[in-house]
Order: sequence, then C-alpha cells, then structure tokens
Amino acid sequence: MSHTLSAQRIAELDRLSPTQVAIEVVAETGSTNTDLLGRVGSLSVPTLLLAESQTQGRGRAGRSWLSASGASLTFSLAWRFDGGVQALAGLPLAVGVAIAQALDVYDVHIALKWPNDVLKDGNKLAGVLIETAVDGDHVWAIIGIGLNLALPDQLEAQIGQPAAEARWLAQLDRNALMAKLLDHLYQALVQFGETGFVAFVERWNVLHAHAGQMVSIVDAGRLLYQGLAVGVDEIGRLLLNTTVGRVAVVAGDVSLRAKEQEHAAID
Repeated sequence: MSHTLSAQRIAELDRLSPTQVAIEVVAETGSTNTDLLGRVGSLSVPTLLLAESQTQGRGRAGRSWLSASGASLTFSLAWRFDGGVQALAGLPLAVGVAIAQALDVYDVHIALKWPNDVLKDGNKLAGVLIETAVDGDHVWAIIGIGLNLALPDQLEAQIGQPAAEARWLAQLDRNALMAKLLDHLYQALVQFGETGFVAFVERWNVLHAHAGQMVSIVDAGRLLYQGLAVGVDEIGRLLLNTTVGRVAVVAGDVSLRAKEQEHAAID
C-alpha cells in the first residue's frame, strides 16, 4: 500500500511555500471539514488538513463518506475568498475540474457529475463537500474531498452501492499524489478568486458525464425536472432542455440520475 502521509514530504514535493498553504496531517479525526470550520477564526493562510483515518466523514445532504485508512485520500482545504458566499457560485464544479486535471497527469481519466461528484467508469471515485464560514468581509470555503484509491471488500460492502477505485494510484506514494492535487487546487482557487466560475465553464462541460443524456433532477425523493442535460452556465447552474423550454437548475440538495435509472434508489 502507498506511503504514510507526511506534511513535510508533501511540502517538499509541492512548489508552494508555508506562507501560501499550511499543511497538516493527523492520524485520525472525525471530519477534517469540521476541524477546519472550528478553526476559521484563527487561520491566517490557506490550510490543508489530511487524515489517515476519518471516522465521521460527510458527503452532500448529510450523507456519510466512508473510507479506509491507507486506501484513500481524505482531506480538506480551507481557502479565504473576498466578498460574500454568493461569490462562490460554481466553486464545487471548479474543484472538480482541478481534480480531473491532476488525475489526468496519472492517466486516470474521469468525468464530472453535476454538481460535485467525480466519476470513473460511471461510478463515484471522489466527492466534494464545500462548507462556508463568514469572517468579516471575507468568506472561508472549507473544501472537503474524499478520493478512493482502493476499495477493500469490507468497505465496498459498507458503501452498499457501486463505487470506483484507482488501483494504479493506490500503488503510488500518496504524498506525491497529494502534492499534485494541491498544486492543481491552488492554481484553480487562485483563478476562481479572480474570475469566478466563468473561466471553468468550458473545461467542465468537456468533462460532463451526462452531456446530451436525458436526466432527472430530484430533491428529497421528489422529482423536480426531466430533460436533456446540455451543460452548465457561467455560475455553475445545470442547463436542461425540457418540454417547457430550457431551465437552469441551481446547485443544492439535488441528485442527478440518467433517465433509465429513474426507478433506482436515489444516490
């Protein structure tokens, strides 16, 4: 299995200085997102927190994110943006683009499912959960990412639905992989802070997992829309061509399913 995570090793491999990103590694915690949210008032620079084991990892809409020690990367990156929360429209999608570009370096080619899932061979390889905290005239985005490298049989049974793994990545030094991810995330977040999501629209649409497919949008089990998935707009809304015209779906507690999966359990 891949090497033990080391903040020093990641820093050595990465091109960023401690004044650009502080890097921390813990053996175990409940949730790296929760930990960083609790420290927002004391953070002075972007901070990366990785956990070898995360016992209470969270996904979107309160779902659990299950992982196995040494077989995944579970981490959060705290990043401060100017302006209010509205300035973060499309951020989860921009983060997906950054992950895709980092993994492409290792010939792991993925697709993006709106609004925040990274797919490999049609199943979830990684998830993104972004939580926010206002700090005066700024807002901190706590960007939580869980990336499957290998899926032990017991973990796969616990997840209870198809999930993807990247065993090629599992053979690598996870510190080198984390450094590569951090480099791409840093560049993407700097650009997002300058331009918003508009600079990522074209790249996201190229990676769109459901482009040109009939899909259903559901929220808490209730069908909201059905239509042809076109892509996303400049603020990250999913565009659907429906029987009543084009609609723009705002990111939130919604699930997207290919139409042929309408009768399956909501993911």
